[in-house]
Amino acid sequence: MTAYLIRRLFQMVVVVFVVSLFMFFLFNIAPGGPLTGLQQQQRRITPEERARIRAQYELDLYWPIRYTRWLIGWPQGPIVVGGQELFANIPVGCYIEATPEEGGGCHQYVYLADMPQLHPPARSSQGILFGDFGRSTVVQAGRPVWDLLMSRLWATVELQVISLALSLLIAVPLGIYSAVHQYSKFDYTFTTAAFVGSSMPTFFFGLLFILMFTILAGRIQEILPWWPVLPPGLREAVRPYDVASWLTRIQPGSALDRFLHLLMPVGVLTIVSVAAWSRFLRSSMLEVLRQDYVRTARAKGLPERIVINKHALRNALIPFVTVLVLQIPLFFAGAIVTETIFAWPGMGRLYFDALNRSDYNIALAFIYVTTILTVFATLLGDILYAVIDPRIRYS
Repeated sequence: MTAYLIRRLFQMVVVVFVVSLFMFFLFNIAPGGPLTGLQQQQRRITPEERARIRAQYELDLYWPIRYTRWLIGWPQGPIVVGGQELFANIPVGCYIEATPEEGGGCHQYVYLADMPQLHPPARSSQGILFGDFGRSTVVQAGRPVWDLLMSRLWATVELQVISLALSLLIAVPLGIYSAVHQYSKFDYTFTTAAFVGSSMPTFFFGLLFILMFTILAGRIQEILPWWPVLPPGLREAVRPYDVASWLTRIQPGSALDRFLHLLMPVGVLTIVSVAAWSRFLRSSMLEVLRQDYVRTARAKGLPERIVINKHALRNALIPFVTVLVLQIPLFFAGAIVTETIFAWPGMGRLYFDALNRSDYNIALAFIYVTTILTVFATLLGDILYAVIDPRIRYS
């Protein structure tokens, strides 16, 4: 096991490095960025002003140089060995670009010796490997990215933990019962509902909930007086509001207010997860129930409850663990679509805003941390395989 863990850790480092390299490169060649608006008014600004803005966002440097500065915080200035500057005259970027009318190219290059003046160390990142993710450029300009991520993290964790717990409590019993009672009326009904739930996109359920419990709720109350009017977004209200005649006026920031704001986003995530997980567990249970050792356990006269829970379920959970451990990155990444629809102030909404407004420091930090959590989740899944099934051994 020790040799296997060392080998896997080395593979994880390689995977994270490759992913970070490719995502940084893709973000740099993607359209958009801080200069998108300036490109539409090139004739209104001087080349020096454009150069200053490029230097502010470090766009005057070539992308491999920006990548090493983003990853490890190097280079921050000239390389000095024995009192002599090495490679000081090597260009690392373009400071002033030539306009298309001038034939393109570069008027003035950035050299390694110029970097202390153009990129002061106080503003330069120390590198994400040292916990410095830089600063936000648009969403909350000047604020450290890590502080911004942590301010949104607990909203996402709250949403994901509640929906995960509800999904497990509903999906596991449904999947087991449907597999044990295959071809029954319940199984047909459950399979149809699960198929519909897993086929529909997440935003469909989100918009449907908002339509039923917010937009049309007043008309529905004329027929069903007990029908509630739920808040359509955010994490808490800003002013008192009414939900139904049978409930007192809700005060903003109260526990009941937070609970009501959770209902619709948690409901959407739970429906989607239950539909997918229950069908997956049902298929896994059906495969296990056909195995010889299950038939042998029944032939011995063991109670059906022991056959299902001890012999069948434990082996059926092995593939289900793969699906379950991959939910760990979602505790950080959040549900982008759901949080966007309900304006939930979590990580998914932050990532959407960062992409929409070209705040690449936030987007890169988001993907980098999610990648690390994903590779650790896969390692945890492999370890849990050995815990659930003693026959599995790693060497």
